[in-house]
Amino acid sequence: MPALATNDIIAVIGAGAMGAGIAQVAAQAGHPVRLYDNRDGAAREGVTGVRRQLEKRVARGKMAQQEVDTIIARMTPVDGLAELADSRLVVEAIVENLEVKRQVFAELESLCGPDTLLTSNTSSLSITSIAANLERPERMAGMHFFNPAPVMKLVEVISGLATDAEVAETLYATAEAWGKVPVHASSTPGFIVNRVARPFYAEGLRLLQEGAAAPATLDALLRQAGGFRMGPFELMDLIGHDVNYAVTRSVFDAYFGDTRFEPSLVQQALVEAGRLGRKSGLGFYDYSENAESDVPDFASPVKAELPPLVAEGQLGTIAPLVARAEQAGLEVVRRGSVTGQSRLHLGGLTLALSDGRCATEHALDEGLEALVLFDLCLDYGEASAIALAASPGVDAENRDLATALFQRLGLDVAWITDTPGLVVLRTVAMLANEAADAVLQGVCSARDGDRAMQAGLNYPRGPLAWADDLELRFVHRTLTHLQQSYGEERYRASFLLRRKALAEESFT
Repeated sequence: MPALATNDIIAVIGAGAMGAGIAQVAAQAGHPVRLYDNRDGAAREGVTGVRRQLEKRVARGKMAQQEVDTIIARMTPVDGLAELADSRLVVEAIVENLEVKRQVFAELESLCGPDTLLTSNTSSLSITSIAANLERPERMAGMHFFNPAPVMKLVEVISGLATDAEVAETLYATAEAWGKVPVHASSTPGFIVNRVARPFYAEGLRLLQEGAAAPATLDALLRQAGGFRMGPFELMDLIGHDVNYAVTRSVFDAYFGDTRFEPSLVQQALVEAGRLGRKSGLGFYDYSENAESDVPDFASPVKAELPPLVAEGQLGTIAPLVARAEQAGLEVVRRGSVTGQSRLHLGGLTLALSDGRCATEHALDEGLEALVLFDLCLDYGEASAIALAASPGVDAENRDLATALFQRLGLDVAWITDTPGLVVLRTVAMLANEAADAVLQGVCSARDGDRAMQAGLNYPRGPLAWADDLELRFVHRTLTHLQQSYGEERYRASFLLRRKALAEESFT
């Protein structure tokens, strides 16, 4: 279906930051826009706010004043819903209250023509439920923009149970014409992003609760090893714990208490204490004026005579790490593997990529005396930090050898408590698992699931493409080991991921 024509009127209800931002997006795309808010003067304030933001770009030389004037001229504040009657598309961006939204859309349906497309920017309410009392629920859908709407690329186009496929396709094409990255999703709790992203926060919170490492260390590892823009703790502080916790509770409740979405007692305590993050001045970090910055707990420099590094087996994912060792001038000996596993050896010390088992269990299963597990990195050739965990047989000398090795490769080393899956691996495996379940349940396609996480949250890779590169058998094995370690349904592997792993298929 083609996008809406630029002479079609776009109406936005709600002139707060999100509503005004959506109105700006539509006006910048060339549409006449009508902005309504039931609070006196709010729509005019919204337009004024857009002008103010655009003129900041003029001051920085990023935009011409004439362009700003043209965009603002397309935006008309209105005083009542009746003035939206001839709109081709209405985007509602008001309070997250089901009954209020139902009332607004019932009135819109009585005012607007039969070809008007009705959409909600809701981030948590069911489109099916919002549209349930409409005479023509087939023209109702979701257009979920991300804040700030003029900057963030993603738009989730949400189809309710009755939404006409042509309506969804028209909205998709329109969002694309507006310079956005649209994805299709069905109306299920959390849609794509707010559902698939839950493990990013949940695994960090669990690692913290279990004493694996401090927030600053875990954040640094997700950034420097995992390639994420922000770690989970600094991101939760930015979002606000009241908001992040509420979304988690909403998804958890909507899925009837599924333990995959179980809220954290750690975050609940922060909310109860009013430590909401940046907006309150205190969360996981202290944002007061004279507060000292928390720093990651990286190992101090270690000088040690390194024996030859023996690289055993088909290295696969960790091949860039061995290449990095060669580039650093280390003596590297390559040899085949009797067991078929890829491992590294420094004298009597064995080093291996985690597979979801803790080092203690891994060493016991494999009959190894001294084992150090290292974490997953987005790119072993470019990473600047890495997490390590040791089995009980690793003495101080071997610990220093492992530290010295990775430091010689230019990596900050974080020794964490011996925990299943370490930090990056368990986070990526759980993100991929949730994305796979979303695909299995018809929430989205694999392509749209990955696009949503990259465009909506700036993930360095789509979780499913990342899982494909790691090989689904390895990701499935990691999840199986996590579930065995904890004995919890939370870590159960998605059936779709399991089936594809067994069939040696991929998502992309």
